[in-house]
Amino acid sequence: MKSNKNIILSLIFSVPAFVLSACQPVQQSAQITGRTNSLESLQTDPVAKRFHESTPQNTTAVESAIELSDRYARLSEEAALLRQQHRDTVAKNQHLESQVDDLQTQLDQTQKELAEANDLLIETRIELNNWKVDILGFRDEMRDAETAQLEALVKILKALGGDVETEKMRIQAQLSNP
Repeated sequence: MKSNKNIILSLIFSVPAFVLSACQPVQQSAQITGRTNSLESLQTDPVAKRFHESTPQNTTAVESAIELSDRYARLSEEAALLRQQHRDTVAKNQHLESQVDDLQTQLDQTQKELAEANDLLIETRIELNNWKVDILGFRDEMRDAETAQLEALVKILKALGGDVETEKMRIQAQLSNP
């Protein structure tokens, strides 16, 4: 039984050591392959190429310095132009923001006035409708009052001995005399 335990223990300790020793050369070769692939990809990568000089390698240091100086001057002018454009844009943006603030204030005031005008219009319309109802309601009362006045005048004329012919009497006379 002890011999089996010894064999099992020795196998347990020896297997990982064997596996680790067998994997090391493969990892190193994979690292070497990865490095060569990355070097090849850098050499063919167009992004990497743009950082290499496009001028021939046979230029002198003076020519290279003059070329770099010219390039620096062009880039400096372009940077100054872009800075000025940026300042102009920032100033214009600030001006537009102040206009937006002013217009927002005016819009708020106009909306407030419009709401007040709408309320006043609704109130005026209600009052007008009430006035119409009142006037039209009094129209029948005024007709009744005028009729009562005319009847009173007819009675006064009859009492004074006048011969008064009313429209009702004419209609009755026409109906009785066909």
